[in-house]
Formats: sequence, structure tokens, C-alpha cells
Amino acid sequence: MKVVLQLVIFFSSIVVWSQNLVKNPSFEDYLDCPNDLGTFAKHVNFWSTPSGGTSDYFNKCSTVMGAPQNFNGEQEPVDGNAYAGIYFIAPADYREYLQAELHYQLEENQEYNLSFYISLAEGSDFAIKDFGVVLSEEKLDLKTKKNLSKGELFRAKKKFQEFEIHENEFHKNRSNWIKLETTFIASGFENYLILGNLRNNKTTRKEQAKRKQYKKGAYYYIDLVELKNAENSTSVIHKFKKDSVYTFKNIHFDFDKFILTKEAKVELNGLYKTLIAKPDFTLEIHAHTDDYGTEDYNQKLSGQRAKAIESYFLQRAIPKTRIATFGHGSSKPLKPNSSEENRQLNRRAEFTLRQTKIEN
Repeated sequence: MKVVLQLVIFFSSIVVWSQNLVKNPSFEDYLDCPNDLGTFAKHVNFWSTPSGGTSDYFNKCSTVMGAPQNFNGEQEPVDGNAYAGIYFIAPADYREYLQAELHYQLEENQEYNLSFYISLAEGSDFAIKDFGVVLSEEKLDLKTKKNLSKGELFRAKKKFQEFEIHENEFHKNRSNWIKLETTFIASGFENYLILGNLRNNKTTRKEQAKRKQYKKGAYYYIDLVELKNAENSTSVIHKFKKDSVYTFKNIHFDFDKFILTKEAKVELNGLYKTLIAKPDFTLEIHAHTDDYGTEDYNQKLSGQRAKAIESYFLQRAIPKTRIATFGHGSSKPLKPNSSEENRQLNRRAEFTLRQTKIEN
């Protein structure tokens, strides 16, 4: 049997994606080996920091920011060679956070399971029992170095929901990893996940973890972040048939425009899930215009519209080799261009899914 190794590797990664919605959940995918404090946002792919706090990245490849041994203690990774580290408490309400990009937007009213592992670093003076979670529509980039209170999040003017994982005990374990987990119902706009302590020092439930208090705070290592559909979730992949022509319901471009609306992106999200679930499917995008303008101009405009849709999928790591775009100008109208209503219908986009053959 002839096996195409690259396809097998790609298929394996898709299977993982379909289970865990967090990209790079164990921080193994990185740009450079860490060589200094506070470089998490610069080195780890698909992760960032939502505020001015400088989170840390540890990897076995480093002698400075290594694993298991590093400046704040000693701990083996849960999975692979790397993990992150952040201050959940520090003097003057200083806070650090981790921000993850999700594979796709969460579905409204669907139940999800969230879990991650933590271990208190030996250099910590305190332990806590409340761990904050924020889910946001857009990537946050706030300048504050203090805790992300609800007021601070509102000032960002982004859609979000926030909650806490409340534990019965203070997590003082420095030797072993502890798994935190919870379930929640999505609002349907969530694209990013943020972990950290949302409370200020006064309201944080904390306990002294050392006999001598140096006021260094509570520093936890974090690894293997997972966000999955709950087992009882009714979420389903859209069942598009191969070789059929579908018209996007929410993609009707404004006159002389090729910009995707929020409603359009929600619809594209459903198709994205199908491409993730079906790695042997390729996508054809066909875009159209009304009859205003010259033939050459309309041909160019329709091509730009098709490329705008293609860009949505490329930004979510669908390979370019799986997508083909076609601009038809005004040559294939659905309705006579005799009214503005008809012209709006003709400014449409369509797609067809094809199935590639795997040689045996």
C-alpha cells in the first residue's frame, strides 16, 4: 500500500484538533528556545498575553528557562518538553495571564469541558484556591499590569464571559501536578481563552505556603490546557454533500465591496468545522457580482471576494492546497439585474466540496 506520509501526519493532527479546541495545548510549538524571563508571548505559537504582565515560558531546550529546573523551582512537564508559568498573586496586584487561540468559535448554548494542570512553584510564598477564566470574542491586548477585573474587561469593549474554578483546598502541591476542570455553557462568540487570577490581592482567597513570608506571591506552572465539547453536547458538524453547489446564506457583498461581515464569519465557521472533520475534502469558492461596472472590473472584484473568503480559512490553518478560488464577474446571475433586490442576490458567493483520492 502506498502511503503519503504528509497526508497521514496532517490527518493525525486533524483528529487531535477535533478533540481539543485549544491550539498548541502543551506549548510544544514554539518559535525560539526561551532564554530570558517574560518571553512567553514572543516564543509560543498560538498563545499570547492579554495584558502588560510578562508570563514565562519553560522548555527542556533551555539552560536558562529550563524544565524541570528553573529560577522558581523544579517540575517535569505533564506532556512533552514545555510548560508555562504565571503569577496568580504578586505585590501591588501585579498579575500575569495566558491567552489561547481556539480552533474555531464556540457554539451558542453548547456545553464545554475545560481542564488544565497546575503545580505550585517552590519559590511561592502563597497558595490560592480560585482560578479565573475569560472567554472573549476578540484577542485582548490591555496595557494594565494589574488584575483583569470585570470593569477592566468591560473597558476593553469586547464581548466576553468570565467565571472562576473554585476549589475546596488551597493548592500547595509542589511535587505533583493537579488537574483543574469545569464545565460551562458557551454564548456563541468565544474565540479566545484566558487563564489567570481575576481578583485583586485583597479579595483573593490565599494561604501562606511557607513559614517565612517574602511577599513573592503565588506562582504556578501550567500545562496541557484542554477545551472540548461535553459528552452530552448536541453539537454536530454540518453535513455538506460533496460535489453539490451551496450558496452562502449570509455572504451578500455590499456594492463594490469584498469585506466579510460578522454574520458571514459565523457561517464560514460552520464550513470550517466540516473541513477540519473531513481532511480529504477540498473547497472550491465561487464569487459573483452584479452587472454594474465593466466586465474586467467585475472579474477582478469577484476574484477579490473569493480571496476574502479563502483568507478566512487560511488564517485558521487550512492549507492553501485545499482551497481553489474562482471569480465569475457578472457572467452567471441568479436573477435578471433589473432591481436592487436582484442585484443584491447576484452579489453572492458559492462553494462546492470535492473529495480527494488517496492511493492504495
